[in-house]
Amino acid sequence: MTGSLFIITAASGTGKTSLVKQLLATTNDLTVSVSHTTRAPRPGEIDGHHYHFTDVNKFVTAIGEGKFLEHAEVFGNYYGTSEQSVRAQLEAGVDVILEIDWQGALQVKKIFTDATMIFILPPSIATLRQRLSTRAQDTLEVIEQRLAGAVTEMAQYVHFDFVIINDNFEVALTELKSIIVADRQTLKRQQQRYHRTITNLLSTKVEE
Repeated sequence: MTGSLFIITAASGTGKTSLVKQLLATTNDLTVSVSHTTRAPRPGEIDGHHYHFTDVNKFVTAIGEGKFLEHAEVFGNYYGTSEQSVRAQLEAGVDVILEIDWQGALQVKKIFTDATMIFILPPSIATLRQRLSTRAQDTLEVIEQRLAGAVTEMAQYVHFDFVIINDNFEVALTELKSIIVADRQTLKRQQQRYHRTITNLLSTKVEE
């Protein structure tokens, strides 16, 4: 059975990473694709787990070789998703999540037309600013840059299949999980998963 591809996008600081982390902890046969990046690791980040950290020359070479499903430059750093890795996981029957920006999401959608696209929004700009400041990962200058681009990013929600407002974490998590569960009950997925069962049901002659 082939897995499904889910693309989850949000402005930085919306809480996407925390939601996806908890979703993975409570959902079977679901994984997140580990992106490649040229930015330096943040404290606590592990190469191959949080990101595949690489240098600019290797990244640019990979672009030229067509190894990325999507790639982008964000605040001076490159980010990209390995096509080979994503296809291998899907072919193994695992549902895959891509945590990427809206531009990358639209790039991937052209290749995987049946991918499910989910956009996560904050309840307000004030909340977004507070979350960016609280996590203490960026300088004030970077925070202001992220906020300046947030409105443009969030306006792209119209290209997505589902929208979640992350005001209450548990509510947002439930809504996110419901999208995954619903996808697994579609006709296509159930026909693949229960092919033998359905065949037996329809071939059985009921005695009158």
